[in-house]
Amino acid sequence: MVTLNHAIAAAMVHGPSKGLELLKTLDSDGRLAEHHRLEAVRAHLLEMLGDHESALRHYRAAAGRTTSIPELNYLGTQAARQEEGPRGSGEKTTVP
Repeated sequence: MVTLNHAIAAAMVHGPSKGLELLKTLDSDGRLAEHHRLEAVRAHLLEMLGDHESALRHYRAAAGRTTSIPELNYLGTQAARQEEGPRGSGEKTTVP
C-alpha cells in the first residue's frame, strides 16, 4: 500500500503519467496485483489523462474485485461517467 500511496502522491505532483509509471511496479506484486484499489487508482489516473476507454475498463475491473457495497457503488458510478464520454462532448465511450 505504501507504493500505491506514493504513486498517487507522485501523480498529484508530477502528473498522472508519473503515477501510472509507478503503478507498473505493483503489477507483479502478488499482494496488490489483484486488489481493487490498484485498478481503481489506475482508472482514475487514466481518466485524468483523458483515456476514458481504458479508465472504464479499469473501473469495471476494480468494481468486480471489491466486496464492499459502498466501494462497488462508487466504482460503478465512476464507470458510468466514463461511458458518457468526455465531459461535455456528448459522445459515448464503447468498451466491450
